[in-house]
Parts: sequence; structure tokens; C-alpha cells
Amino acid sequence: MDPNPSAVDPLPVAEAGPSSSVEGGAARVKCLGRRGRLSWGAAATSGRMAEMEDAHAVAPEFLDISCGGAGGCAASSLSEPGEVAQLRFFGVYDGHGGSQVAQYCASRMHEAVKEEWESGNGNNEESWQRRWEGTFERGFERVDDELISNCVAPDVVGSTAVVAVVSGCQIICANCGDSRAVLCQRGQAVPLTIDHKPDREDELARIEGCGGKVVNWGGPRVQAILAMSRAVGDRYLRPWVIAVPEVTFHPRSEDDDCLILASDGLWDVVSNEEACEIAYRLLRRHRRNGLIGDGTQIPAQAVAESLLNLALRKQSSDNISVVVVDLKVKNRRRPRQ
Repeated sequence: MDPNPSAVDPLPVAEAGPSSSVEGGAARVKCLGRRGRLSWGAAATSGRMAEMEDAHAVAPEFLDISCGGAGGCAASSLSEPGEVAQLRFFGVYDGHGGSQVAQYCASRMHEAVKEEWESGNGNNEESWQRRWEGTFERGFERVDDELISNCVAPDVVGSTAVVAVVSGCQIICANCGDSRAVLCQRGQAVPLTIDHKPDREDELARIEGCGGKVVNWGGPRVQAILAMSRAVGDRYLRPWVIAVPEVTFHPRSEDDDCLILASDGLWDVVSNEEACEIAYRLLRRHRRNGLIGDGTQIPAQAVAESLLNLALRKQSSDNISVVVVDLKVKNRRRPRQ
């Protein structure tokens, strides 16, 4: 896990596209990811809360495989698809009842998911999407079980978990709870996850189907207690609150600006659209004027801090954690004189 919340990736990711070039008279399809350096930034605060129960993690060396190996590569029809490049892992965890589960997720979730991927469990003939779904499901289950076996926290402590794996061609998200991942494309918001709220039609049916209740107590709550229907931990609310993530896949595009992962301390007061409008404007300004990639000015960090400060100005009453991944960083530029 990267100890520095903001960083610039020193390694190239796969080349932009879709496009093709001619080598030896044959057209070669290239990966969709951009050649250049992926950068990210993070900002977090306890805000108006007495205790900081959020946590976040960045694992820039999550997996070292090709886009084709990860799946969803534009060059997957080739015999050797994709360029080898490290997949990056980003996560935001919003704890409740204490910080123990969120902190454990931040230190362990990316490791557990990586271990499940490398173990190769599952049907070898399953699709790459199903392999990722199974990997995340088993990884989340492993972390959830370790909370008990390692005596990490009492049964009444839990945490959301929204994570993203970024390859050269895909953004793969896994979500459990009401933290959220949003993709910004030319300033427009594309939600990559759907909050697990107890009154969501399918979640309500699942809870009631196993004998639980959703009670409106300052908002819909499972058994009149928890305001989300899925979480890591919270064993006292099983089987109604589960640690099973929903997994989504989104192909990367030249229109992508950035990826925002945040706890509900941001999303309770800032809409997806407002967050993406701000991110788009700031990224454009920093790309025109900033020193990108030399450690003096990282646009993604500026966006993360700006969104956090906006949530504070809007009187967010919760902890706030924001991770921003700049999907368009290409080359270092000199500032305008």
C-alpha cells in the first residue's frame, strides 16, 4: 500500500485507443489505456465527527499483468494481447461503530483480492468478468471472516467498501455499502456503483425474504439500526446485512477525465454531477498550467482537496474521504510563463 496518498505512477500503462498501427504489413490493435503516467490524490478528514472512522488505500503495485490477462482488453483477439503493466487498486472504507473494520480493510482488502486472483480459483472456462466477480466475492468474504478469526473488532462494528482496479483498458469496481465510485467523462458523471440502501427495491426484497425488516427511523434502516444493507463486519445483523460486493465493469475511453471514490461524507452533500463538474474544471486548469509528474503539483490531489473542502463548506456532518484517479495524465508539461 502506498504510504503517500498522492502520487504519480512512474511506470507506463497501456497505449491509448482504440487505434491500430502497421507493423510488418499487418495492422496491430492497441490497448485502450493511455501511454503516460497514471496519477492519483487523496484527502480525508474527521470533519464534524469526534472520531475518524474512514480509511482509504492505494496499492499501485496491485497486479503486474497485461490488459489481456486482466480481461476486457481491446487487443484481446491477438495471440499476445496487451502491454504488461501493473494494475492499480484504490479503495475507500467508511467505518461505523468504530474505526477497526475500516482500518483493517484498508490494510488487508487489496492483499486478499490479489491472493484470490492469483490462486486461480473457479472454472477455467468462465468469462473474465465472472473471474473478477468471483475474485472480489471471495476476497471480501475472506476479509470479513478474518475480522472474527483475528479478533479485529466487536460484531457491532462494520464498514463500507468501495474499491476500483484500473487496468489499461478497464475500470473494475466492487462495492459493498453506500460509499460510491463515479467516473467523470468530459465533465459528465457516470455512476459506476449503486448505493446499498435498505429501501432499494432489490435489497428490500432480499432483506424481507430472509425474515428481516426495514424500518424508517430517521431514514430506512435494517432492523431499525443500520442505514445500509451491505457492509463488511456487522455480524450481529446477519443474514440481513451481507458482505457480498456488487461488481461492475467499464471500458476506459479517451473521454475519461478521472475516477472519484468517496465516502458518503462527500456524497451526502455533493451530487455526482457537481463533483464531476468541479473535477473537470480543475483538471483542465492544472493540465494547462501545472507541472505534472514531478511531485510539485498533482492535479488529482488538487481535485481531492477541493471536493473535501466543498463538502465541509456544505456542512457535511460525517467523516469525509476522497480518492481521485486522473485518467488523462500523459506527459510532463512546463507551466505557462
